[in-house]
Amino acid sequence: MLNAKVIANATATLKHPSLDGQRMLVVQAYGPDGATPDGEPMLAIDKLGAGCGAEVIITSDGRATRAAVGSETTPARWLVLGIRDA
Repeated sequence: MLNAKVIANATATLKHPSLDGQRMLVVQAYGPDGATPDGEPMLAIDKLGAGCGAEVIITSDGRATRAAVGSETTPARWLVLGIRDA
């Protein structure tokens, strides 16, 4: 699990069938200090309704992601697991 910040919504007209109807966000993971970006921005599936600027917890747990999208053959890797309260 990683702490991340939502930096944008992602849209795609052509995508894997398992991603049809899924909400995708562009998120930036942060290091332990909460201020230093950790790597490049990533796409994450969002089932919780996080908005731009929200601080979220993301996971790369394959089982959770496959269950969230309802497909055993999804290319999705990251899933929003929680939204941090202010």
